[in-house]
Amino acid sequence: MIVYVKLTLTAAFWGGTFVAGRIVAREAGPFSAAFLRFLTASICLLLITWRAEGRLPLPRKNRILPLILLGLTGVFSYNVFFFMGLERIEAGRASLIIANNPIFITLFSALIFRERLRPLAVLGILLSLSGAVVVITRGNPLSAVQGGVGWGEIFIFFCVLSWVAYSLIGKTVLTALSPLVTVTWASLLGMVFLAAPAFAEGLLPEIFRYSAGGWAGILYLGVFGTVAGFVWYYRGIREIGPARASQFINLVPVSAVLLAALVLEEPLTLSLLAGGVLVLTGITLTNRAASRK
Repeated sequence: MIVYVKLTLTAAFWGGTFVAGRIVAREAGPFSAAFLRFLTASICLLLITWRAEGRLPLPRKNRILPLILLGLTGVFSYNVFFFMGLERIEAGRASLIIANNPIFITLFSALIFRERLRPLAVLGILLSLSGAVVVITRGNPLSAVQGGVGWGEIFIFFCVLSWVAYSLIGKTVLTALSPLVTVTWASLLGMVFLAAPAFAEGLLPEIFRYSAGGWAGILYLGVFGTVAGFVWYYRGIREIGPARASQFINLVPVSAVLLAALVLEEPLTLSLLAGGVLVLTGITLTNRAASRK
């Protein structure tokens, strides 16, 4: 029961990251924002790991490459695309595109781990992808072939691909390391990869110009969106598997759209609502098929 409560809170925290990310993206470059997020997260994770383990356990040689890949996918590429996307499109719209994470996790789990896709899951995948098209094209699917899709939507879609890789790679790493140690190493490695691009982007002169809201957003992303979110998500993957753990991402776009409307005053357009209904319906059907299995 506790794992389900934590996954629900994780989804709520992640919904808030779109609002916080939108605020931070107005002031910081994508590499700088991502670096500061994981600098904050890494400090917290090291303290928590040290208290829980007495040290930061060193991974075995055969786990080093997977951990590097986790840092490159779930930390480096995901967050750079995340902030680049939020510079260009609304937080609510971005969250509905990323809501397709479990759909792609299900698809790639079927391809890589030979998990069978039930007809209900296939229907759910088709509905969810249709909803994503409606959201991405703002209700005009023909614009996808006419060059009407913006870079913001494209960058957020790359977030989806990054997270799918992160989730599937994580499943293999968790056979040898705890979720806390795994996330700590991924955060540290990702932060190292982000450091040089962040300083090249002008982090040092710009850091003193961030507003109180910008710093609050960075702290929220680091503590709630990363430390609590990543650790609890990986515990969910280890205890109930990636397909079921990813089901709780259903709640992310709901909280994100509501928070974006309340905090950022983003409009609830017809294409956003219609696409959101299709996405959530598709994910629900896919999850139901997984539960029956």
